[in-house]
Amino acid sequence: MKVCTLVPCYDHGEAIAGVLEALASSGLPCLVVDDGSGPDTRATLDALAAKHGFASLVRRTHNGGKGAALKTGYRAAAERGFSHAIQLDADGQHDVGDVKRFEAAMQRDPEALVLGVPVFDESAPLARILARQLSRGLVWAACLSRAVPDPLCGFRGVPLAPALEVVDAGPTGDRMEFEPELAVRLFWRGTPVVPLDTRVVYPAEGRSHFSFRRDYPLLAALYARLLGGMLLRLPGTLRARAAGRRA
Repeated sequence: MKVCTLVPCYDHGEAIAGVLEALASSGLPCLVVDDGSGPDTRATLDALAAKHGFASLVRRTHNGGKGAALKTGYRAAAERGFSHAIQLDADGQHDVGDVKRFEAAMQRDPEALVLGVPVFDESAPLARILARQLSRGLVWAACLSRAVPDPLCGFRGVPLAPALEVVDAGPTGDRMEFEPELAVRLFWRGTPVVPLDTRVVYPAEGRSHFSFRRDYPLLAALYARLLGGMLLRLPGTLRARAAGRRA
Protein backbone atom coordinates (compact mmCIF):
# COMPACT_ATOMS: atom_id res chain seq x y z
CA MET A 1 0.00 0.00 0.00
CA LYS A 2 1.29 3.44 -0.95
CA VAL A 3 -0.61 6.33 0.62
CA CYS A 4 -0.62 10.06 -0.02
CA THR A 5 -2.68 12.93 1.31
CA LEU A 6 -4.79 14.91 -1.15
CA VAL A 7 -5.99 18.48 -0.62
CA PRO A 8 -8.24 20.21 -3.20
CA CYS A 9 -7.77 23.97 -3.01
CA TYR A 10 -9.60 26.92 -4.52
CA ASP A 11 -8.56 30.34 -3.18
CA HIS A 12 -7.74 29.03 0.30
CA GLY A 13 -4.35 30.70 0.34
CA GLU A 14 -4.48 31.73 3.99
CA ALA A 15 -5.87 28.52 5.50
CA ILE A 16 -3.91 25.94 3.52
CA ALA A 17 -0.61 27.13 4.95
CA GLY A 18 -1.70 25.87 8.38
CA VAL A 19 -3.02 22.63 6.90
CA LEU A 20 0.32 21.87 5.23
CA GLU A 21 2.27 22.82 8.35
CA ALA A 22 0.20 20.29 10.30
CA LEU A 23 0.53 17.63 7.58
CA ALA A 24 4.31 17.77 7.72
CA SER A 25 4.35 15.49 10.77
CA SER A 26 2.26 12.80 9.03
CA GLY A 27 5.26 11.60 7.05
CA LEU A 28 3.09 11.22 3.92
CA PRO A 29 3.51 12.89 0.54
CA CYS A 30 0.81 15.44 -0.25
CA LEU A 31 -0.78 16.39 -3.56
CA VAL A 32 -2.42 19.82 -3.55
CA VAL A 33 -4.86 20.25 -6.43
CA ASP A 34 -5.12 23.93 -7.31
CA ASP A 35 -8.58 24.19 -8.86
CA GLY A 36 -8.00 27.36 -10.89
CA SER A 37 -7.24 29.66 -7.96
CA GLY A 38 -6.52 33.35 -8.41
CA PRO A 39 -2.98 34.79 -8.64
CA ASP A 40 -2.58 35.42 -4.89
CA THR A 41 -3.37 31.81 -3.96
CA ARG A 42 -1.26 30.49 -6.84
CA ALA A 43 1.71 32.44 -5.52
CA THR A 44 1.05 31.19 -1.99
CA LEU A 45 0.89 27.59 -3.20
CA ASP A 46 4.13 27.97 -5.14
CA ALA A 47 5.86 29.24 -2.00
CA LEU A 48 4.39 26.45 0.15
CA ALA A 49 5.46 23.76 -2.34
CA ALA A 50 8.97 25.21 -2.32
CA LYS A 51 9.00 25.24 1.48
CA HIS A 52 7.55 21.76 2.05
CA GLY A 53 9.39 19.06 0.17
CA PHE A 54 6.61 16.55 0.78
CA ALA A 55 4.02 18.69 -1.07
CA SER A 56 3.46 18.66 -4.83
CA LEU A 57 1.15 20.87 -6.86
CA VAL A 58 -1.32 19.64 -9.46
CA ARG A 59 -2.77 22.58 -11.37
CA ARG A 60 -6.11 22.93 -13.14
CA THR A 61 -6.32 25.88 -15.51
CA HIS A 62 -9.95 26.65 -14.69
CA ASN A 63 -12.09 26.26 -11.58
CA GLY A 64 -14.27 23.20 -12.07
CA GLY A 65 -15.56 22.52 -8.56
CA LYS A 66 -14.51 20.29 -5.70
CA GLY A 67 -15.58 17.09 -7.43
CA ALA A 68 -13.60 17.97 -10.55
CA ALA A 69 -10.54 18.76 -8.40
CA LEU A 70 -10.82 15.47 -6.54
CA LYS A 71 -11.12 13.48 -9.75
CA THR A 72 -8.02 15.23 -11.09
CA GLY A 73 -6.27 14.46 -7.81
CA TYR A 74 -7.23 10.78 -7.79
CA ARG A 75 -5.89 10.32 -11.29
CA ALA A 76 -2.69 12.25 -10.56
CA ALA A 77 -2.11 10.20 -7.40
CA ALA A 78 -2.63 6.91 -9.24
CA GLU A 79 -0.26 8.03 -12.01
CA ARG A 80 2.38 8.68 -9.34
CA GLY A 81 2.04 5.12 -8.06
CA PHE A 82 -0.16 5.73 -5.01
CA SER A 83 -2.81 3.13 -4.20
CA HIS A 84 -4.72 5.17 -1.60
CA ALA A 85 -5.34 8.83 -0.86
CA ILE A 86 -6.40 10.48 2.38
CA GLN A 87 -8.32 13.54 1.30
CA LEU A 88 -9.08 16.52 3.48
CA ASP A 89 -10.21 20.08 2.94
CA ALA A 90 -7.97 23.12 2.55
CA ASP A 91 -10.04 25.42 4.77
CA GLY A 92 -8.89 24.09 8.15
CA GLN A 93 -12.15 22.31 9.07
CA HIS A 94 -10.55 18.92 9.53
CA ASP A 95 -8.36 17.65 12.35
CA VAL A 96 -5.10 16.95 10.56
CA GLY A 97 -3.92 14.97 13.57
CA ASP A 98 -6.37 12.24 12.53
CA VAL A 99 -4.51 11.53 9.28
CA LYS A 100 -2.54 8.75 11.00
CA ARG A 101 -5.80 7.23 12.26
CA PHE A 102 -7.15 7.18 8.70
CA GLU A 103 -3.93 5.62 7.46
CA ALA A 104 -4.09 2.93 10.14
CA ALA A 105 -7.71 2.14 9.25
CA MET A 106 -6.76 1.76 5.58
CA GLN A 107 -3.85 -0.49 6.50
CA ARG A 108 -6.29 -2.74 8.39
CA ASP A 109 -8.78 -2.84 5.50
CA PRO A 110 -7.10 -1.81 2.22
CA GLU A 111 -10.20 -2.40 0.10
CA ALA A 112 -12.43 -0.12 2.19
CA LEU A 113 -13.54 3.46 1.87
CA VAL A 114 -12.64 4.96 5.25
CA LEU A 115 -15.31 7.58 5.72
CA GLY A 116 -15.07 10.38 8.23
CA VAL A 117 -18.06 10.82 10.55
CA PRO A 118 -18.04 14.45 11.76
CA VAL A 119 -18.07 15.26 15.45
CA PHE A 120 -19.17 18.91 15.46
CA ASP A 121 -18.67 21.57 18.09
CA GLU A 122 -20.70 24.74 18.66
CA SER A 123 -19.15 26.41 15.59
CA ALA A 124 -21.24 24.25 13.22
CA PRO A 125 -24.18 26.17 11.65
CA LEU A 126 -27.52 24.61 12.51
CA ALA A 127 -28.70 24.81 8.90
CA ARG A 128 -25.73 22.72 7.79
CA ILE A 129 -26.38 20.08 10.44
CA LEU A 130 -30.06 19.78 9.49
CA ALA A 131 -29.25 19.55 5.78
CA ARG A 132 -26.66 16.89 6.55
CA GLN A 133 -29.25 14.83 8.41
CA LEU A 134 -31.54 14.97 5.38
CA SER A 135 -28.66 13.89 3.13
CA ARG A 136 -27.91 10.96 5.41
CA GLY A 137 -31.51 9.74 5.26
CA LEU A 138 -31.65 9.97 1.46
CA VAL A 139 -28.36 8.12 1.08
CA TRP A 140 -29.51 5.40 3.49
CA ALA A 141 -32.60 4.99 1.31
CA ALA A 142 -30.47 4.80 -1.86
CA CYS A 143 -28.23 2.17 -0.25
CA LEU A 144 -31.04 0.33 1.57
CA SER A 145 -28.49 0.39 4.37
CA ARG A 146 -26.90 2.70 6.93
CA ALA A 147 -23.46 1.60 5.83
CA VAL A 148 -22.64 5.16 4.64
CA PRO A 149 -22.97 7.09 7.91
CA ASP A 150 -22.20 10.57 6.57
CA PRO A 151 -22.04 11.02 2.79
CA LEU A 152 -20.85 14.65 2.85
CA CYS A 153 -17.71 14.46 4.97
CA GLY A 154 -14.67 15.46 2.92
CA PHE A 155 -12.19 13.74 5.26
CA ARG A 156 -11.89 10.21 3.95
CA GLY A 157 -9.45 7.49 2.94
CA VAL A 158 -10.04 6.51 -0.67
CA PRO A 159 -8.88 3.32 -2.42
CA LEU A 160 -7.92 4.81 -5.78
CA ALA A 161 -8.52 1.87 -8.12
CA PRO A 162 -12.24 1.42 -7.35
CA ALA A 163 -12.75 5.19 -7.11
CA LEU A 164 -11.36 5.66 -10.62
CA GLU A 165 -13.50 2.76 -11.85
CA VAL A 166 -16.55 4.71 -10.65
CA VAL A 167 -15.29 7.89 -12.32
CA ASP A 168 -14.56 6.09 -15.59
CA ALA A 169 -17.86 4.19 -15.62
CA GLY A 170 -19.96 7.24 -16.43
CA PRO A 171 -20.56 10.92 -15.68
CA THR A 172 -20.24 11.98 -12.04
CA GLY A 173 -20.80 15.36 -10.45
CA ASP A 174 -18.12 18.04 -10.50
CA ARG A 175 -19.07 20.04 -7.42
CA MET A 176 -20.19 19.29 -3.88
CA GLU A 177 -22.43 16.45 -5.03
CA PHE A 178 -19.44 14.32 -6.05
CA GLU A 179 -18.52 13.10 -2.57
CA PRO A 180 -21.91 11.57 -1.67
CA GLU A 181 -22.19 10.16 -5.18
CA LEU A 182 -18.82 8.46 -4.93
CA ALA A 183 -19.64 6.97 -1.53
CA VAL A 184 -22.93 5.49 -2.75
CA ARG A 185 -21.54 4.19 -6.03
CA LEU A 186 -18.61 2.56 -4.26
CA PHE A 187 -21.05 0.92 -1.83
CA TRP A 188 -23.15 -0.33 -4.76
CA ARG A 189 -20.01 -1.88 -6.25
CA GLY A 190 -19.31 -3.80 -3.05
CA THR A 191 -16.60 -1.59 -1.53
CA PRO A 192 -16.68 -1.91 2.27
CA VAL A 193 -17.26 1.33 4.18
CA VAL A 194 -15.39 1.87 7.44
CA PRO A 195 -16.66 4.83 9.54
CA LEU A 196 -14.19 6.86 11.58
CA ASP A 197 -15.25 9.62 13.96
CA THR A 198 -13.32 12.85 13.48
CA ARG A 199 -13.62 16.35 14.86
CA VAL A 200 -14.86 19.00 12.41
CA VAL A 201 -14.89 22.73 13.11
CA TYR A 202 -16.05 25.79 11.20
CA PRO A 203 -13.23 28.36 11.57
CA ALA A 204 -14.48 31.91 12.20
CA GLU A 205 -12.38 33.23 9.31
CA GLY A 206 -12.90 30.16 7.14
CA ARG A 207 -13.93 30.42 3.50
CA SER A 208 -16.50 27.93 2.27
CA HIS A 209 -17.37 27.59 -1.39
CA PHE A 210 -20.63 25.79 -0.64
CA SER A 211 -23.45 27.70 -2.32
CA PHE A 212 -27.04 27.13 -1.18
CA ARG A 213 -28.37 28.40 -4.51
CA ARG A 214 -26.08 26.24 -6.65
CA ASP A 215 -25.23 23.17 -4.58
CA TYR A 216 -28.59 22.30 -3.02
CA PRO A 217 -30.23 21.83 -6.46
CA LEU A 218 -27.25 19.73 -7.56
CA LEU A 219 -27.56 17.58 -4.44
CA ALA A 220 -31.33 17.24 -4.89
CA ALA A 221 -30.84 16.07 -8.48
CA LEU A 222 -28.16 13.62 -7.34
CA TYR A 223 -30.35 12.09 -4.66
CA ALA A 224 -33.19 11.71 -7.17
CA ARG A 225 -30.82 9.85 -9.51
CA LEU A 226 -29.51 7.65 -6.71
CA LEU A 227 -33.00 6.77 -5.53
CA GLY A 228 -33.91 5.91 -9.12
CA GLY A 229 -30.81 3.72 -9.30
CA MET A 230 -31.84 2.03 -6.08
CA LEU A 231 -35.22 1.14 -7.57
CA LEU A 232 -33.53 -0.40 -10.60
CA ARG A 233 -31.21 -2.39 -8.35
CA LEU A 234 -33.92 -3.35 -5.85
CA PRO A 235 -34.96 -6.78 -7.28
CA GLY A 236 -31.37 -7.99 -7.45
CA THR A 237 -30.59 -6.61 -3.99
CA LEU A 238 -33.58 -8.39 -2.46
CA ARG A 239 -32.67 -11.66 -4.18
CA ALA A 240 -29.08 -11.42 -2.92
CA ARG A 241 -30.19 -10.69 0.64
CA ALA A 242 -32.66 -13.57 0.56
CA ALA A 243 -29.94 -15.90 -0.71
CA GLY A 244 -27.64 -14.68 2.05
CA ARG A 245 -30.23 -15.46 4.72
CA ARG A 246 -30.69 -18.98 3.31
CA ALA A 247 -26.95 -19.64 3.16
